[in-house]
Amino acid sequence: MSELYKPAIHFHEVDYSVGDLPILKKITGSFPKGKITTLVGPSGAGKTTLLKLCNGLISPTSGSILIDDQPISTYEPVELRRHVGIVLQSAPMIKGTVFQNLALPLELQGKRLAEQEAIALLENVGLDQQFLQRKTDDLSGGQRQKVSIARTLLNRSDILLLDEITSALDRTSLREIEELIVKINRKFGVTIIWITHNLDQALSIGDYTWVLKDGQVIETGDSDLLRAPTNDFVKRFVRGDVQ
Repeated sequence: MSELYKPAIHFHEVDYSVGDLPILKKITGSFPKGKITTLVGPSGAGKTTLLKLCNGLISPTSGSILIDDQPISTYEPVELRRHVGIVLQSAPMIKGTVFQNLALPLELQGKRLAEQEAIALLENVGLDQQFLQRKTDDLSGGQRQKVSIARTLLNRSDILLLDEITSALDRTSLREIEELIVKINRKFGVTIIWITHNLDQALSIGDYTWVLKDGQVIETGDSDLLRAPTNDFVKRFVRGDVQ
């Protein structure tokens, strides 16, 4: 990572194990503030586990994690998850309308979402106000993801974690979500950490890339590293020899 950029999240010698099974091993590195970093690697590499560590869904077995230069352990869990939002591939929704889903984070805090704010949230993700009263069961996969992202934006998160959010979408919806994430990054300066299996996506969207294998960071750098990797494993991974 260039020294011109401050780290939004920094890992130092982070291990994570389940019982005696090591999942992540000695992870050290930084995600630059205000940039898009993609996480790539074969299935089982530990990418989702790493993402969960970033907003305290799980805690490291050893090592340290800093969020904006502050130890992650010093954040209250609710405060941390407002600061570091997460959007999942499944885009989970409660039964009901889009408005009810958008309002949920505030309702959990004993607050109410104004209709005009809900409309503004939808406009930020490219949906018009007619969607407010639409049932979530009637949304397409791309529309569900947009609503899920809008709901996360309600917390005004400075860091956004994305876990395979386009893998189940058709090509048109995929492009729309990619454009939306780039817009959020550029317009609001949100730091993005994005797990993807799509190497073309990692190249076109990412400023930086981490390559993981067997719970270890194999190579990091500008996303162009995927065009001309120096590590033998990364070369095989990019060629498609490793799944």
